[in-house]
This record gives sequence, C-alpha cells and structure tokens, in this order.
Amino acid sequence: MEKQIATFKDYAIFMADKTSLLEIAQFVVKENYSHHLSSFTEEEINKDIKSVLEEEEYLYDNKSRIYIARDYLGKMIGCIRSFHWDKHKTLPIEKIYGINPLNAIHQESKYSFWHIGRFAVAKDSGISTLTLFKRLMALAVKPIVEDKYSYMIAEIDSKLLKVMKVLGFGTRQIGKSIDYLTSETVPVCSSKRGVMGFFSKYGELCKVA
Repeated sequence: MEKQIATFKDYAIFMADKTSLLEIAQFVVKENYSHHLSSFTEEEINKDIKSVLEEEEYLYDNKSRIYIARDYLGKMIGCIRSFHWDKHKTLPIEKIYGINPLNAIHQESKYSFWHIGRFAVAKDSGISTLTLFKRLMALAVKPIVEDKYSYMIAEIDSKLLKVMKVLGFGTRQIGKSIDYLTSETVPVCSSKRGVMGFFSKYGELCKVA
C-alpha cells in the first residue's frame, strides 16, 4: 500500500511498504544497468533483481521507510529506503565488505544506525534528477536528524558520493570500494552532524524539516 505524502509539478512522492519491494528491485537494477553498462543480458538483470529483492525482504521491518516518486501516469521515476538496524541482522555493508558498524563506527548501546539504500532515479524521466535526489534523501535521513544519537550507513556509488559531499554531507569512508551492481561503490557512515550539513540546506524541499 502506498500513501501520497508530497506533490510537485511533475510527480508525487509516496511512502510505500513491503508490497512495493519487487517493483523497487526491478527499478533499481534496471536503472543501474542503463546508467553504467552499454550491453547486458536479461539473465544478468533477473539474477540481480532476485538478489536485491531477497536482501530487501530480509531487511524489511515495521521501522523501514520506503519512498517512491511517480510521475502522473503512475510510473516510478525514483526511490530510496531507510532501514533501522536492530544490530543483529546482517547488513549489506557487512555481507559485501565484511564491515560490522558496531566495530567500525560505535559500540555504545545508545547509538542507533539507519541503513540508507536502493536510491535510483530514472535516466529518461525528463525532470531534475538532482532536485528529486535532494527530496528523496531528505526524507530518508529524517529519522537520523530526529534522533540525538544516530548514524547513517550506506554503500554509495563513487560518483554520487562526490555529489553528496558538494551538497553538504559529511561522510567517512569505512572500507575499500568495490564494484557492486555495475558501479564502484563505497562503504560510508555519517553522524547526525554530518547529515545535518545536507538536511539544514535541503530539508525544506520536501517540507520534511
């Protein structure tokens, strides 16, 4: 089920739930392939879609927040999700990089961790992808802003990471980059202070500040 939470000139943003995970997996994988690879097979795409879907279904719980942008024909043009880590489930950052946030970032029990992932924007949407990114990211990091002791953890495309730094994100790389889903991906974390460098500028874009 999806609930519309914001409306703009060319699209609307919805909060979604587990029923949207398959569509998100398909969208994220296909956009990654179209952005980064000139040739690929349907078998490769389907294998990655299956892998992403299984991972998202494993991570999903009632604290997960999924945001989808749709144009006025109902077509998905962007998505992102934030997941509150229970400190027990195996996160992508541990599965792919062998990094446990409790060891790499903070062990104090008062700190909480939000994993931000599955960000993608349609390559051919015809809208400002940067503005849509700011809006989706502002929604995704809002729980971190609202929590006194919290960290963002993510695996981010190296090119997108450069954009995030320009937009004010203070991040710390916590492992070596690897190729994941067709692009060089960097494991990072960001404290509430680091996130606020971005949110204080762009939170109002989605009326979430």
